[in-house]
Amino acid sequence: MGVIRVVVVDDQALVRVGVRTLLGSEPDTELVGEGVDGRTGIAAVRATLPDVVLMDIRMPELDGLAALREITRDPALNAVRVVMLTTFGLDEYVFEALRCGASGFILKDAEPEELLRAVRVVADGGSLLSPSVTRSVIARFARPGPATVAHSGVKRLTEREREVVGWVATGRSNDEIAAELVVSSETIRTHISRAMLKMQARDRAQLVVFAMQSGLGPPA
Repeated sequence: MGVIRVVVVDDQALVRVGVRTLLGSEPDTELVGEGVDGRTGIAAVRATLPDVVLMDIRMPELDGLAALREITRDPALNAVRVVMLTTFGLDEYVFEALRCGASGFILKDAEPEELLRAVRVVADGGSLLSPSVTRSVIARFARPGPATVAHSGVKRLTEREREVVGWVATGRSNDEIAAELVVSSETIRTHISRAMLKMQARDRAQLVVFAMQSGLGPPA
């Protein structure tokens, strides 16, 4: 891939300056737009059509979750991937953001190399779903509360696809799932791609949420 185009949306000038400086120091990344709140962030995204958006969760005017929903609902922005910036490792909005289509999270105090890796992974079609975030999503479903409704796309999955999606929901990589099922990683990748299409998941992170929402898991 060529130069990765990034928009940063954060009400803290220091964060925006830091991201601008970091991305400008690398040959394969470029900051193409900035927003100081959700509204200006959405405007910057629509004007520049970036590969990746680094979006703060808590902002005035329009917060990061509302901005995320607007971006992921817009067909013209379907190729845009959003990474949420958060101060807390297990932010209370983790589940909602993943459900709405965020490709992952990164802490504001992360090392520069970690932020660059996040941008590159997401731009390449991956997701930032760390084991800690996966555990927090699992905990969300472990708590007593109203029953969740299975995703409408589940009934379109084959038995094998349901099984693979269940393994994806555990946070395992393609190689690890392939080892469990004694098949190739390419086979697993194909099953996941088909499942994402049928369940209309933007990426692997959202597929995990849909799987958990639908009660899918690996065989006992």
